[in-house]
Amino acid sequence: MTPTIPKILVVDDTHANLVAMRYLLANCGAELVEAISGNEALSLCLDQRFALILLDVNMPDIDGFEVAALLGEAEQLHDTPVIFVTAAYADDLNRLKGYRSGAVDYITKPINDVILQSKVRVFLELHTIRMQLQQTLEELSSRNQQLQMEIAERQRVEARVRHQATHDMLTGLPNRVLFHDRLRTAMQRGSRKDHNFALVLIDIDGFKAVNDTHGHLAGDALLQTIAERLSSEVRANDTVARLGGDEFALVFEEVVDISSLLQRCQHICDMLAQPYLLSSPRGALTIGVSASIGIALWHEKVDSDEALIQAADRALYQAKENGKNGCVLSST
Repeated sequence: MTPTIPKILVVDDTHANLVAMRYLLANCGAELVEAISGNEALSLCLDQRFALILLDVNMPDIDGFEVAALLGEAEQLHDTPVIFVTAAYADDLNRLKGYRSGAVDYITKPINDVILQSKVRVFLELHTIRMQLQQTLEELSSRNQQLQMEIAERQRVEARVRHQATHDMLTGLPNRVLFHDRLRTAMQRGSRKDHNFALVLIDIDGFKAVNDTHGHLAGDALLQTIAERLSSEVRANDTVARLGGDEFALVFEEVVDISSLLQRCQHICDMLAQPYLLSSPRGALTIGVSASIGIALWHEKVDSDEALIQAADRALYQAKENGKNGCVLSST
């Protein structure tokens, strides 16, 4: 980035003084901007940024004290250093008034060229350092914003990866991994409290025929609709998962009694047996399937999640043996 040339504002109502300043500061490394009145100086300060203002105190419209005070009140200008250049007000009282008005230094007339050039050089160096610091802070701020965006994007990607690792890609339901985690959590909770829950395994009757007859796209659409129906039937603290293929699982928390559990599972069985209106490349399809459901009620004698799954799976097998489209409660 090419550094910009700093500007110095010279304010004096006497032309000869302006000419003298041009000569003395010709090689200071800054661009000189001139004003012949306090009002003109204020106007220039609103439009341009100055590294330093050399301000004559005694001017006809508004004097240097007033100009410095007004500059100090403007938020974008109060950091601009002001040096009073004057032949008058050399006493301590008026110097104090100048400093209170916002001046950082005094140069008395007649001007000593060495003193003027030395002070101007110091303030230009300070301006350069301040600009470099400001640029560094802006770069750091920009980099910080970029890092925040990168962190947020990384968190989104990580969240998406975690979700994909624990959820079924087709239906969006928890997959087998998350299902086992939820099941083990339910068992731990049940061991600590008087907390009954049930595991429900569901197998879709006739799903293979849908795939064979109408193709895998229709089969996928059917599984997605089944997932939606199951999701609509569970409470916030329950779990519905797809284990793979046409197998689904439910974890029903806070089971009060077996009668209510069986009624709920029979309702799901009836709901899944309702016709499915699906769209396919060949047009709209009406498909009918049913569900076989195996239920296992957890109790403290069940020592592992696999034992509970096996109990529900045996009940599911019995439901299929009974002619499908029905529910069986495990006796284990």
